[in-house]
Amino acid sequence: MSKGSMYLLVSLPTSIAPSNDHDEALTALRAAVTNDYGTTYPFAIPTFKIGTLDALVQQADDLAKLNNACEGVVNKVGESLRSILDGDEDKIAQQKKINDKPVDQYLRTFSWNKVKYRAEKSIADLIDSLQKEIAGIDNDVKAKFGQYNQVKTNLAASQRRQTGNLSTRSLASIVAPSALIQDSEYLETQLVAVPNAMVKDFHRSYETLADMVVPRSANQVAADDEFTLFAVAVFKKTSADFVHKCREKRWTPRDYKYKAGGKEEEAKEVDKLSQDERKLWGEALRLGRTGYSESAMIWVHVLALRVFVETVLRYGLPLDFVCGLVETTPKLAKKAKASLDVQYSYLGGNAFGRDSKGRVKKDDQAMSSEMQAAGHLGDGAVEYSAYVYYEFEIA
Repeated sequence: MSKGSMYLLVSLPTSIAPSNDHDEALTALRAAVTNDYGTTYPFAIPTFKIGTLDALVQQADDLAKLNNACEGVVNKVGESLRSILDGDEDKIAQQKKINDKPVDQYLRTFSWNKVKYRAEKSIADLIDSLQKEIAGIDNDVKAKFGQYNQVKTNLAASQRRQTGNLSTRSLASIVAPSALIQDSEYLETQLVAVPNAMVKDFHRSYETLADMVVPRSANQVAADDEFTLFAVAVFKKTSADFVHKCREKRWTPRDYKYKAGGKEEEAKEVDKLSQDERKLWGEALRLGRTGYSESAMIWVHVLALRVFVETVLRYGLPLDFVCGLVETTPKLAKKAKASLDVQYSYLGGNAFGRDSKGRVKKDDQAMSSEMQAAGHLGDGAVEYSAYVYYEFEIA
């Protein structure tokens, strides 16, 4: 995929060439754009079953909405790939292909998939199939990446419990059972992580922090660069008050109950989560690659249908038109469009004219009536054009 590429789909009646010949019309289109602004490739669109005018108008609106949905899914899948590959552009580019081809190559050689989307079907049936497919891809990719991200989050939390400071990390490998009062009817041990700068204050005040704290019962269990962990004996009936007062002092009570084999269980949990994370990473990457390919392919087919429907609505029957794909850049796209306007503004009738210097100008009054007549342009039509024109970027 060429970085920063923008693509223009342009459909014009073959009458733009004096001979009315398809190949000569394509040559005229190439001459209008010129290589200074972009490279034009033929874009083959089959002839579909044409229904009533009302049906075509509705289908144009449906396709505009479906186009936006497809663009959204392609972008979301692309962002999912970006997140799972940690933003590595080279690796991301390797995954972003359509039918195993780089995006630009697929577009330059586009051919309607007649096996998957039979042209003899009605346009309404084709739209329905494409809608269901893009929705299915969106749901599948979201579900898989959601599953992966959940396991990744759980793994990170488990790893933090193994490696954090004494206010957050697991105490299974730190606190020996001998440090805890067990099986007592009246007493229990409260574990408190005290910031190192507050240790002196802790020694001075813990005995009077709440009622019924056992005097001189504080024992240092462990220490790290940030906290010192103490075990304090308190009566159960005032234990909750002691915990509350510790929090007020900005000490961190640690809720911990000794469990035989707890250390081994935690290690097994981390190991299992690590294995699950690696497995789901591979599954998410494969589905992301497939989802990108299929959603981008569907989007291009939707664009092809949009061009066809709009071409019928604009130019009427019999169908004699040429469609070209212009590969350009966002900066040059405006110049390519301006050049096309100069050549083919006459297709817009009274909506476009020329000033005394021959420059294209728009008749706003005529333009409003043209816009009303072209209500079938639907969502996504940024500006009325005198000819069939769509621009898009596949990121």
